[in-house]
Amino acid sequence: MHNHHRLFGALVLVLLVLAACQPAVTPTIFTESSPIPSETAEVTSTPTAAGTNWWDEAVFYEIFVRSFKDSDGDGIGDFQGIIQQLDYLNDGDPNTNVDLGIEGIWLMPIHPSPSYHGYDVTDYQDVNPDYGTLEDFQQLLEECHARGIRVIIDFVINHTSDKHPWFQAALDPTSPYHEYYVWSETKPQGLGPLGQESWFKAPNGKYYYAVFWSGMPDLNYNNPKVTEEIYAATQFWLDQGVDGFRVDAARYLFEDGEVLQDAPATIKWYQDWRTFYKQINPQAFSVGEVWTDTQNIAKYGTPDGLDSLFMFDLAEAFLNGLLTGNAAVTLKSYKDAIQYFPDYSFSTFLSNHDQTRAMTALNEQEIKAKTGAFMYLTGPGIPFIYYGEEIGMTGNKPDEMLRTPMQWSAEANAGFSSGTPWEAINQGWEQTNVAVQAVQPDSLLNWYKGLIHLREANPTLRMGSFVPLNSNCKEVYAVLREYEGDTLLTVANLSLRPVQNCTVTLRTSNLSGTYQAEALWGALLFEQISFAADGSLDKFMLAPELAGGQTAVLRLVRP
Repeated sequence: MHNHHRLFGALVLVLLVLAACQPAVTPTIFTESSPIPSETAEVTSTPTAAGTNWWDEAVFYEIFVRSFKDSDGDGIGDFQGIIQQLDYLNDGDPNTNVDLGIEGIWLMPIHPSPSYHGYDVTDYQDVNPDYGTLEDFQQLLEECHARGIRVIIDFVINHTSDKHPWFQAALDPTSPYHEYYVWSETKPQGLGPLGQESWFKAPNGKYYYAVFWSGMPDLNYNNPKVTEEIYAATQFWLDQGVDGFRVDAARYLFEDGEVLQDAPATIKWYQDWRTFYKQINPQAFSVGEVWTDTQNIAKYGTPDGLDSLFMFDLAEAFLNGLLTGNAAVTLKSYKDAIQYFPDYSFSTFLSNHDQTRAMTALNEQEIKAKTGAFMYLTGPGIPFIYYGEEIGMTGNKPDEMLRTPMQWSAEANAGFSSGTPWEAINQGWEQTNVAVQAVQPDSLLNWYKGLIHLREANPTLRMGSFVPLNSNCKEVYAVLREYEGDTLLTVANLSLRPVQNCTVTLRTSNLSGTYQAEALWGALLFEQISFAADGSLDKFMLAPELAGGQTAVLRLVRP
């Protein structure tokens, strides 16, 4: 709906290949017995600008093409397979709610590449023949656009494959392509920004710089010709009709002495690139992978840089809040994101293709998976769902196990392929699949559908102010959202256990007087709520009891 203005030596090698978006640090995962932060300080935030761009109103869906749907029986997902399944994501009919309600797709790398994952590109202006032809891709774009789905593609511009013709030519020191990469006559001392070797000996006897792996040599952005090449690729894909780019490994473009990440020249490059691509299409969208803390991420942001950036601290906080049953973990991280991105231009998610899948991180507890979805699909920011998250697909490292084929049905190969899948289907697919969950009213899939449609129908959930309420129950996540006269209260019990007699307190707000409550999601917790003249709320009883994982969205209206 919503058609509108919206896979014993080989193993070692695989483990060494870090798909260019590996983190600099391993995320911390708390348990119920871990120390927890104190109650979050109250914060009131209203976005400085809202709803002016299509991405502000979209829910995105991340697709690994190789694993989504195989149309020709070769065991590899492809563009035609995605086309076959588009109605699952969005059927283009605003009068139905059987689809997921997706209005943006992020395609993981689609360029030619020698690897299964594609994060080592050999041609920036073509598509991976495993996935189809450029004509197939153009058809995919047309079919998506007809349904109101925008399409962004992974843009891997920090490095290329060592099989790229540029690098092969660069092995000759007299070639103009030599300066496309970063070279040294001797091996420099020290490790790279990820704490591992980053200088590798080439067949020509020189050493080249590669942040992630020897098979991914870094491009030399001190050479203007490299920027010209990337600008040409940008122009090519925008001319094809793509709606934007997810920028991989965005922190590492320039090296400045010992500064190997977040160099000022890197940040300036994105500002210039923004000017370039916005001249081609002012509504082209960029979202960056800057895997670090929120404060550093913010350096790359709008109004001069990337349109959006992924909030890795917040993603960790969603999971940790659920694992500890402590809402302050999540609320504080939301507050931090809003502090640095007051226009809500940040992008939210639970996990992605480089991380333990959310259902696995949450110990396969569906209630917690549902509550996690509730928080980020009713909260500010631009939500990104990783394919299969909505049915509870599981997966842990190595990376291939995070990217197994989509589980469509209980048929052979989970309905993914009529051939032998490139990677084995995950265990449990006979029960965990789209077809089974589609007919179960209380399934995780239908939970996601409901939340996405609720978000689409209520601009306040997308663009409203964010006002956390403090509670005597640490498990209670409660937030007021206000937008153009509409006030919503979102409530969740992050624990598996019921909590009793939970009150909420607020020092100040824009509200005063008495409001009637109407349930938009979940049960009606109370019928009436009264705010003091100064907008405060003192120990208001939400409900005698909130069940484990219970959630609600209430509209507050004047009687």
